[in-house]
Amino acid sequence: MAEFDTIAKHLIHTYPQDFARVALHQDDVEVLDVIDTEQPTVEAHRTDSLIRVQINGEEALVHHEFQTTDSTPPMPYRMASYIGHAIGQHRLPIYSNVIYLRPDAGRSDPGHYLQGRHGYRVLVQYRVIRLNELDGQGILDAGPSGLLPFAPLMQRPADVDAETWLRQCVNRAQQVPMDEALKANYLADLAILSGLVYKSETIRTILSEETMYESSIVQYFTEKALEQGIEQGIEQGIEQGIEQGSREFILEVLTMRFQPEAVRPLADRLATIDEVPRLKQLFRAAIQVPNLEAFRNLLDAVE
Repeated sequence: MAEFDTIAKHLIHTYPQDFARVALHQDDVEVLDVIDTEQPTVEAHRTDSLIRVQINGEEALVHHEFQTTDSTPPMPYRMASYIGHAIGQHRLPIYSNVIYLRPDAGRSDPGHYLQGRHGYRVLVQYRVIRLNELDGQGILDAGPSGLLPFAPLMQRPADVDAETWLRQCVNRAQQVPMDEALKANYLADLAILSGLVYKSETIRTILSEETMYESSIVQYFTEKALEQGIEQGIEQGIEQGIEQGSREFILEVLTMRFQPEAVRPLADRLATIDEVPRLKQLFRAAIQVPNLEAFRNLLDAVE
């Protein structure tokens, strides 16, 4: 899915050292460059990253490919294509990795492409990394900044339940020193990646309780929920369901941002609006307005 690919690629470009060290299982790795390249396949495909590194005085490439689901065509064919092209283009050794984000993805990936025909044997190997098999506590303790947003997808300690683990990941991410404006986006990356295994309601609750950066995250998940609700309503042909769902999302956002007792009286006013485009306009406004009075003024204009 494009949103997860974008986040993963952004984090690699920002923290290439963290990803190179984890892929190679060693700390003595010097990052020289992050190569933004497009691999030619049947359809043009942009790989998630090629990092040019120096290991023991020799240059090499570290390649990461992120997957949320099983690949079509099968991953061995794709990786053979990517690796062969990268070697031909850059003429460097390559350490290639496929990182599966969802727990149920990549279970049948053998980690190699093999053609066993006599006299024409071809073997292309790569490392398969399933995040749910990585030690999440080790990542939290070591604190590599680029990997922390992925920690909610990793294996949690046996005595820690899922919700507590997500809360611990959020708290640890908050401790990473960075500019306040960047911190909001950093936590949003963690929240969006968490959406692969956690319910959006759980993520919104923890972020709103544990951080002061919830606005962009609330926007993402509420817009997602609104889109899903509208699509479901259209499929079912129930216009009334679309309207009701939109009103509920508007009230939910306002309640999270402002005083609940001040928001409640608006429910009756929203109930009189039955046009979906106007409800969508009010939904976006609920996310963006600086105060509840500004929303009331817009509601006056819509009515």
